[in-house]
Amino acid sequence: MYPAVSIDLNKLKHNLDFLLELCRENGIDAAIVTKVFCADERIVGLIDSGSAAMLADSRTQNLETMNVRKPRLLLRIGMQSEAERIVSCSEISMQSEPATIALLNEAAMKIGRRHKAILMIDMGDLREGIFNTDTASIIETAKLINDSEALELYGVGVNLTCYGGILPDENNLGGLVRTAEMLRRELGAEIPVVSGGNSSTMGMLVDHSVPAGINHLRLGESFVLGNDTATGKPVPGLFTDCFVLEAEIVELKEKPSKPIGRSGPNAFGEYLEYPDRGIMKRAILGIGRQDVSVDGLTPLDPEVEIIGASSDHLIVNLTACSHEYKVGDIVRFIPDYGALLHLFTSKYVDRHYIDLK
Repeated sequence: MYPAVSIDLNKLKHNLDFLLELCRENGIDAAIVTKVFCADERIVGLIDSGSAAMLADSRTQNLETMNVRKPRLLLRIGMQSEAERIVSCSEISMQSEPATIALLNEAAMKIGRRHKAILMIDMGDLREGIFNTDTASIIETAKLINDSEALELYGVGVNLTCYGGILPDENNLGGLVRTAEMLRRELGAEIPVVSGGNSSTMGMLVDHSVPAGINHLRLGESFVLGNDTATGKPVPGLFTDCFVLEAEIVELKEKPSKPIGRSGPNAFGEYLEYPDRGIMKRAILGIGRQDVSVDGLTPLDPEVEIIGASSDHLIVNLTACSHEYKVGDIVRFIPDYGALLHLFTSKYVDRHYIDLK
């Protein structure tokens, strides 16, 4: 069935083993993030059989589907409306709001389970967490967790690059380490985990320059796409083609390159202009913007050119292709992170697996 995502489990296992060994060399545990592939059962099983410390996801719906031996970490700040769901489907969660923390404690007490909380600290990226200079609130919220009957102050964490684009460095990661040390002194708590961010820390990992005291990372894009998100470039030694989009040609015609007639907005309210490039060999593929972020696709055949898309159709220019494509042929693309996220979220995209050898 097409369209489909081809998933190479051998390449994913290589990436997983490579990253976990790199973390081990740096004295760091890793949570492998499953959200971009919506906690696909086969990939989750691959992670669970390895040496990762835990699996992590931002959606309780995904965590609920995981039948795993390892702990599950909720990445997204918890919603009060899902407090009971959080403590039921995850052993660990990231938190920053006192009112939500109180509800989590009540929910955990209700089901007789102890839940671990990582207190998020905002070191400048301005997404989640108590701002790092608000020492009083950090201590107060950490104490609330530490004194809760059914919660454990399991760690402190930071998120970088995802919103503000702030890169990890000795200053912000060092500041997180100092926050953990301060809370240990103030509360007498162990605080075993200091979670220093995500795949944007890859450069520091490779250089063995992660500040001492950072002992945990959440790795997603580096695992699935082999990228250092701080630079947008591949990490040497990692596969970047673990996932390949396969889409079928449903129409192949020679047509003018410039639409004819008076123009207005397209189906997405966009006013687009097309240059006149003469007659073009245009193929329509059976996938569209409902399923994938088209801007995040790179054709495996470098002579294929993406020229546009509607909800259900992807239009490509095959004029310069040396390969003789025909209707029914499959055109393949490497998706970026956003495109991959859309592909796995779409119920209209099939999954093809290349099994472990």
